[in-house]
Amino acid sequence: MTTLLISQTNGAAHLTPKGHAERQERLEAAAKALSHPRFAGLVREAAPGGDLELAELVHSPKVMGTIRDIRPAEGIGQIDADTFVSGKSLDASATALGGVLRAVEAVVLGEADNAFVLSRPPGHHAERERSMGFCLVNTIAIAARQAQRLYGAERIAIIDFDVHHGNGTQDIFADDPSVFYASSHQMPLYPWTGAPHETGVGNIVNVALDAGTGGAEMRAAYKERILPALDNFAPDLILVSAGFDAERRDPLAQLEWVGSDYAWLTGKLMDIAAKRCSNRLVSMLEGGYDLGGLASGVSAHVGMLLTGEAGPEHNEH
Repeated sequence: MTTLLISQTNGAAHLTPKGHAERQERLEAAAKALSHPRFAGLVREAAPGGDLELAELVHSPKVMGTIRDIRPAEGIGQIDADTFVSGKSLDASATALGGVLRAVEAVVLGEADNAFVLSRPPGHHAERERSMGFCLVNTIAIAARQAQRLYGAERIAIIDFDVHHGNGTQDIFADDPSVFYASSHQMPLYPWTGAPHETGVGNIVNVALDAGTGGAEMRAAYKERILPALDNFAPDLILVSAGFDAERRDPLAQLEWVGSDYAWLTGKLMDIAAKRCSNRLVSMLEGGYDLGGLASGVSAHVGMLLTGEAGPEHNEH
C-alpha cells in the first residue's frame, strides 16, 4: 500500500485559551509518533492552502460571516462556550481544508492508496448553520462535496469513530442519499445527538456506546451494524473522521479503547475500501485530547493504513 501523510505546518496559527483541550500540542504529539522509523514508508507532503469559499458547499453563508465578525485582530474571540477563533484561525482552517482536498485528489487519481491528514481545528461538529464544538467549518463534509463535484465520486461514505457524535456531518447530509454517514460514539455525551433512531433518509447509522465500553463491544457493534451497512452502500470513496478520544486515557470521555482497537477498525474499513472502491480511503484527524492516547491511536491507525499490520505495540488483544 502507498500511504500519503499530509501534515499542516501552520496549525499553531489557530489559538485557543490556555488549558483548552484542543491545542497545537496535539499535532506535535501525533507528528512525533509518526516520526518513528516504522513509518519511514509514508509519502509525506505539507498541506497546501485551501479555498474557504468552498465552505458554502455545505454551510450557509452566515457560518463564515459569523467567524469573520467574531475573529479579533489580536487575541482570541469566542463563538460559543467551547469554540474559539483567533486572528489567523482561518489560515489554519484553509490548510486543514487544503490538506484533505489534496489527499482526496491523490487517492482518487491513484497517486496513493490511502491517506491521513494531520491538521486542526477539527470539523465534524460544525453544522449547516453554525460553528460549534471546537469546530469552525466542516472540513470532511466539504471534501465529500468536492469529491463528488470534481472526480465523479457519486457515492461517498463518511465513517466517524470520534467519541463524540458528528452532529455537523449528520446535519449536513441527513437528507442526501448520495452520502452515507456512520458514527460510533459515547452516549449520553456532548453534543447530545446521535441516537440510533436518527437515520436520515436511510443513509445514517448511529451506534451509541455506554460509558466504560471497551474494544469487544465496539467490534461487535461495527460487525453487526456499521460494516454491513457500509458494504451495502458500495461507496466510491471512504472518508474517515478519525477522532482518538475514545482511547481509555482521554479526559473528555469514558470509553476504553486501546491501540489495537483502532488498528482492527482501520483494517476493517480498508477491507471494504479494497472490495468496493479500489482502496480509496482518506482519513483526517478530529478529536483526541490525551497526548499519549492520541499518539497511540494515530500510530495504530496510520500503521495499519501503511502496512496492513497493527504493529507489536498494539497487540493488546
